[in-house]
Amino acid sequence: MQSLLASVSRLALTSPAYRVALAVQLRSASLLALNELKLPKGAHKPRVRVGRGIGSGLGKTSGRGHKGQYARSTVRPGFEGGQTPLYRRLPKRGFTNVHARDYQVVNLDKLQYFIEAGRLSRDAVITMEEMKDVGLVKNLRDGVKLLGNGKEGFSLPLRLEVAQASQSAIAAVEAAGGSVRCVYYNRLGLRVLTHPEKFPITP
Repeated sequence: MQSLLASVSRLALTSPAYRVALAVQLRSASLLALNELKLPKGAHKPRVRVGRGIGSGLGKTSGRGHKGQYARSTVRPGFEGGQTPLYRRLPKRGFTNVHARDYQVVNLDKLQYFIEAGRLSRDAVITMEEMKDVGLVKNLRDGVKLLGNGKEGFSLPLRLEVAQASQSAIAAVEAAGGSVRCVYYNRLGLRVLTHPEKFPITP
């Protein structure tokens, strides 16, 4: 008789209806419904409204006291009460060269990648204008400078025309059977080079 009751209770516990009811009860007991979500008490505090009467304790001068530096709106950054501030106590160092030229850097490994991807032709002379057109450089500014990163695996006989080039880059290109020609363009000349349609009469 006890074994029969045990088998019946086991069947009742494993029935689909019982398992569904049990899952619903467990879910309702353990999980929080979306409509019951709320922040803990004290998470939101009302904004303190100053200058609204003496009964609040923060009326009239709004807790700032009478006159003086901190009764005003702000104290400018770097102000140290009248003593010589830090940015004036420290000595000056260096300068900014207003005549410095801003070259866009192109390394040999990146140049070889663009050629092997078919975005540049290895047969014709590769100019700075073509480098800009294919996205090798974003803008020319004062021209393109060729550097020698990736010279160990460089093996393409290219003819390059750039503004400047390092000695290692020139040696690597010439060792592969190519050549590097350095040309000078001022800002106006580079604009003519990249946008010839804007200059019907070449200056």
